[in-house]
Amino acid sequence: MTRRFDYFIVLADMRTGSNLLESQLNTLDGVTCHGEAYNPYFVGLPKLDEVLGFTLEDRERDPLALMDAIRNAPGEMNGFRFFSDHDARALAPALDDPRCAKIILMRNPLDSYISWKIALETKQWRLVNIKQRREAEITFNAEEFADQLDQRQAFQQTILKHLQKTGQTPFYLDYDDLNDLEVLNGLAAWLGITSRLEALNQHLKRQNPAPALSKVTNPGEMEQALSHYDRFRLHHIPNLEPRRGPAVSRYVGAAKTPLMYLPVRGGPETEVAQWLADLDRVTKEDLIADRNQKQTRQWMQSHPGHRKFTVLRHPLARAHAVFCDRILHTGPGAYVSIRNMLSRRYKVPLPTKGDLASYTLDQHYEAFSAFLGMLRSILAGQTPIRVDGEWCGQAQTLEGMASFTMPDLILREDEMASALPELARKVGHKTPPKPVKARPDAPFSLDQIYDAQLEALATEAYLRDYTVFGFGDWKPL
Repeated sequence: MTRRFDYFIVLADMRTGSNLLESQLNTLDGVTCHGEAYNPYFVGLPKLDEVLGFTLEDRERDPLALMDAIRNAPGEMNGFRFFSDHDARALAPALDDPRCAKIILMRNPLDSYISWKIALETKQWRLVNIKQRREAEITFNAEEFADQLDQRQAFQQTILKHLQKTGQTPFYLDYDDLNDLEVLNGLAAWLGITSRLEALNQHLKRQNPAPALSKVTNPGEMEQALSHYDRFRLHHIPNLEPRRGPAVSRYVGAAKTPLMYLPVRGGPETEVAQWLADLDRVTKEDLIADRNQKQTRQWMQSHPGHRKFTVLRHPLARAHAVFCDRILHTGPGAYVSIRNMLSRRYKVPLPTKGDLASYTLDQHYEAFSAFLGMLRSILAGQTPIRVDGEWCGQAQTLEGMASFTMPDLILREDEMASALPELARKVGHKTPPKPVKARPDAPFSLDQIYDAQLEALATEAYLRDYTVFGFGDWKPL
């Protein structure tokens, strides 16, 4: 009988049990799972220099050649693990190939989040000897959890949509299935391999078996935050959502006025939120936020005449703000791993360890120019760096919003001073406040380095946004 599959891909994410699944698969005679073959920061496993003769540089140069090597490696069947933040250039070819078996591994997203936070705290990512187990309590962060959940759901939505379009059926596994011998042997049968497990591989141990509430320092706050989620949809992965989801948890409603802000990340989010608070004479903490889709629909139904709006930032100004906040600096909120990759692998001339004391204006121009050049490659899917919400195309963000709701008003940042008060007057405010301008970027503002070359680089990276929204050359606000 002809076997259906030549190789496999385990579609999972961090702290879902993928290491345990790999160990069980590798126990089967003739089966090898080659780790995280497309992790942006290593190939296979953190301490490996190569997989099947492919170094990190080899894989980055030709990611599909590594896939061919895995497909044709010795043994009955080979495969690899793939997460939502891995090199996206490898995902579509694997999903398109009907000879590649798709194993989808999922876990309760709250358990995954807590496990991830504990691993960050203890620096223990795998447990072999139970005597070496490290314990820690973590602080639950609702916004961080929502971001992680959005990213993972968007990844699963992409997979499901792709497999639907190509008429393929995956094999689903839950975290608890990894200790079920019959289920794992059912996976072996589905893969079409001859070997079976006689017993479970007990090499890896579960690291944090205690109940979720006992692992956090703020269980009451966590319960309150999670009460915003419809528990019957917590594990549900919608089939028809677009690639970039609506990110409803980021929407911000005014405390009293029927206005809701649909943020585009990288834009004037802080300034608009403060304006909404000033409008009703409350603090930012009183604004309506962190709501799920059901709660947001209820808000819209209970506020007839409401208005939803978003604010776009000029692509060049947005890229510069994100560069300063997320890449140049190394403090809280910085994308340190991506910063290191840009510096070490792509030679973006960033100051060492964020030392800005001797950082000059000329150096800033050179570093930002290089970053803009990299954005074009990142957005084109030519690097393993993720297309983050802070620098994805603004048109793409609005398409994600449209899968849930549409903004009534799309403003440009340079229109905020007049357009937002006018919008407030339409919903009953006689003397609305004016929004404040965004703080200048640090350590240098865009107007200190702006020239036609920077505009050209931004246009190359964000041609669609320039075209769709009619952006011209940047001008100071």
